[in-house]
Order: sequence, then structure tokens, then C-alpha cells
Amino acid sequence: MTGVLASQQLRAMIADGRISAPTAILSEQVQPASLDLRLGHIAYRVRASFLSGAGRTVAERLEELEMHRIDLTHGAVLEKGCVYVVPLMERLDLPSDVTAVANAKSSTGRLDLLTRTITDQGEEFDRIAPGYTGPLYAEICPRSFSVLVRPGMRLNQIRFRDGQAALDDAALTALHAESPLVDGEAVISDGLGFSVDLEPSKGSLVGYRAKPHTGVIDLDLIGHYDPSEYWEEVHTDTGRIILDPGAFYILVSREAVHIPPAYAAEMAPYLAMVGEFRVHYAGFFDPGFGHDAAGGAGSRGVLEVRCHEAPFVLEHGQVVGRLVYEKMDQVPDQLYGAGIASNYQGQGLKLSKHFRA
Repeated sequence: MTGVLASQQLRAMIADGRISAPTAILSEQVQPASLDLRLGHIAYRVRASFLSGAGRTVAERLEELEMHRIDLTHGAVLEKGCVYVVPLMERLDLPSDVTAVANAKSSTGRLDLLTRTITDQGEEFDRIAPGYTGPLYAEICPRSFSVLVRPGMRLNQIRFRDGQAALDDAALTALHAESPLVDGEAVISDGLGFSVDLEPSKGSLVGYRAKPHTGVIDLDLIGHYDPSEYWEEVHTDTGRIILDPGAFYILVSREAVHIPPAYAAEMAPYLAMVGEFRVHYAGFFDPGFGHDAAGGAGSRGVLEVRCHEAPFVLEHGQVVGRLVYEKMDQVPDQLYGAGIASNYQGQGLKLSKHFRA
């Protein structure tokens, strides 16, 4: 078998020491198709983002680029616009046929908290080579809000795969015919395309835009903050909005998405040529996302959108991203939203869990 490794396989890797940590890995870190990674006790403020590169370690690069170090033990603020590197508690000893890919967790992406995983000898962000043995580090760059962090916080996650798991368009078309992946027509081209919803069924609220000057967000506080202190509402009655350069938006997909239990998915950019914006910072969709939610109607995908150099008109129904589906090596023994703390099952337009509804 080949495919993405499931929750029960991750527990086996932990038991075998393939995934280890100085403090016991918690059961709640294990997700249906990924493992949450925990921040360690020190953050290094660095001059610039970096990759270690062939033959070099992250520790060696930190000696070159460190500006100062911060003890996180009692909590510390990571400031907007700065770049930090935090050693993670977990380390890997991968088999030669297993690779891994990391990504920000949903709540991390919704705070515009750019979080990427780097490794010794790494030449790509968030990509871990087969057979990698060594430590893991999180590069963290708060883009919209300064954040208060502590050791053990889980900002990113890692997914393991054995072999090639991605479905080609023919397999994806067959899967959609067997178990509908969206609630309307499926746009399948190098994955399942999804579009933006700018014509809500009720009212005119279509999204949120991050305010430029706000207070700190303590990542441990759930349902605590008043959205109006951090976000401006985005309204339209024309089915279009203009994205401002440098601004960060929370929007929602027009389609309700379904991930069957034997599959996982990852959000990917649609095409660089489509427009002056980037969609997605948190890209993992777990097996069971949208499965039997609201009578099997799926769950809509929240879009984290950052506009680049030029103002851009975004229209209702415009395709802005795609989901790449992958088969699981085994069906997970736990599914997204089924008896585990899944904050975004059955969601519509929704800010991160730190804000009051």
C-alpha cells in the first residue's frame, strides 16, 4: 500500500521512536492524517528567513543570523513583521521510504501567522526528505497581529506519506462520481478547483479584512477577542470586491467541500497567472472534513487571501484555488469532526477560534 499515513500509523511511529520528543507526545496531537507539532522553550529572532541548505544545519545558520533569543517559558510576544525560529519539541527518524510535508494549522493561517517548518540540510520549506533524521524547527513571521506564545503551543502540523498518493484528474473524476466532493459542478484540473463566494444567501457580509494596528493576541485564549477590534467587515452587494495591496482577508469558498474517510486533501494555489493575490496559508484538509456535516452537505473552505503588488478585482465565482486529493494508506481510526476537537466542521465564513462568534 501507498498513501498518507493515518492516525493509528502515527501512533505506531511514536511507539517505535520514529517520532520522538523529550516530553511525552500527547494523544490530542494526533489528527486523522497529521501530527500537531509543539513549540519548544526558545525563540530566536533572526535577521531574515532562511533555509539551511545542503550540508548545513539550522543551528549553524542561526549562529550567522541570530539577533537575540527569547525565553518562551512564561510566555513571550512575537512581534508583527519580525522573523523568528523556534526549535520544536518533536524530532524525526524517518524510514527511507517515508516523506513528510508540514503546514500551518487552520487557526494559525486565519491569523495571518506565516509558520513554516525547516530542517537540517533542507532546501524547501515544509518539505521533509525521505529518511530524514534530526530536529524540526518552526519559522514564524506574524504578518497581521503580534501574538503571545508559550512552549507546547501547536501552530503547525506534519503529514507523512509512503510513496505517491495524489489522485490524477481521471481518478478524481471517478471519486467525485462515486462520492460527490462538492455540492455543485466539479471543476477538475490538476485537482479540484474551488471559487470564492461574494453573493451570500443572506445579507452583504462576504469577509473580513485585518486591521493594521491592533493589540496582541494570546493564542491560548479561545472565544475571547472582540472581532471588531482586529477586523473590518467586508460587504458587497455587487458580487465583487477590490483587494488592497498588502492587505489580508478572510473569505469563504462558494463550494461546500467533502473529504471522504479514505482520502486527505491539501489546498494549493490555482495558477500564478490568475491574479495578484495568494490564497491559503493553512492547507491540510483531513479525512472526514465535511463528511455527514449538515446532512452530508459538506463544509465550506475558509480562504486566507493576501493581495500582492496591485489592487485586484475579485469576482463572485472566480476560481481561486484547488484541492489536491490524496489516498490514505489506511482509513483513519478517527475522522475530522467525529469525537475529536474539530473547530471548523460544518463551517461557513468564520474567523479563527480566538474570536467571539
